[in-house]
Amino acid sequence: MQLFIDTNILLSFYALNQEDLGELRKLADRVINKEVTLLITDQIIDEFYRNREQRLEGSLKSFYGQTFNPQLPQICENYAEEADRWRSALKEYEQAHSVMVARVAIDIKAKNLQTDQIIRSFFENGHKVALDQAIIDRARLRMSVGNPPGKNNSLGDAINWECLLNIVPDQTDLFLISGDKDYSSPLGDDELSGFLRDEWARRKQSKILFYRRLSAFFKDQFPDIGMANSRDRDYLVRELSNCQSLADVQKIVARLSSYPEFTAGQANSILLAALNNQRVAWSIDDDNIYSFLLGIMTRYQQYLDVEMLDQLKSLFEQRLS
Repeated sequence: MQLFIDTNILLSFYALNQEDLGELRKLADRVINKEVTLLITDQIIDEFYRNREQRLEGSLKSFYGQTFNPQLPQICENYAEEADRWRSALKEYEQAHSVMVARVAIDIKAKNLQTDQIIRSFFENGHKVALDQAIIDRARLRMSVGNPPGKNNSLGDAINWECLLNIVPDQTDLFLISGDKDYSSPLGDDELSGFLRDEWARRKQSKILFYRRLSAFFKDQFPDIGMANSRDRDYLVRELSNCQSLADVQKIVARLSSYPEFTAGQANSILLAALNNQRVAWSIDDDNIYSFLLGIMTRYQQYLDVEMLDQLKSLFEQRLS
């Protein structure tokens, strides 16, 4: 099996829980044992480490800045024994939080998180694709004439695509996992771009099996690797920020509402979408959307960015007045 995992999928590993990371190691073992040929480009490695710290900062911002400063009502001071235990527990929480923040910071700097270890295994045991000037020139030509994949003035995806065309043997199918819309068809995000599909078929006499999510890939190809639903939640949260219509927002919110809980990072991202995507903001007078966002604000209030929370409360007042 020839497999290519895009940078955005690799970076999403930092949001996996311990159980999911354990399952992900099964794929790493298959790569080590050469059951899977994981194609690694210099571009992927550079993009990953270039964006690693920013991704971690976004994931940990709410935890690092987390404060717990409840006020003890004056009447409770009369319960001296209980008040002392309450203060002791609060102090223990603050100390545990400081210790955890320090340990996480050390492992981040040393690139020694569990995710880092798995990614390092991928990079060390994957099949390195050599990058040469000819590939760069073809990528520049692809970008200049407007052919996918890639964005204006960004060569990254084009370089990766040309590397894959160069290295994958003819008549050999490729499994490609990417959450990047540059690979997707405008007719459906879960479908590969028709242009890329036809180009691959013409030049390689084979096909690409395209996946937007790692969990979907595992379900089809390695059902013994059982990823939890955190990845699906992350995918839907990203899609919420990209919604282009009320119907899109309603569809995504309906799917998100089926999940009983979210991580602090996911909760912040959901509300950030309400601030940054006008389609979401304009939809909050819909009862289901309003209830969902209000529920996120209420349930996860202690984990949310204070400034963002204030902006959202103001937005709610404006839209519903």
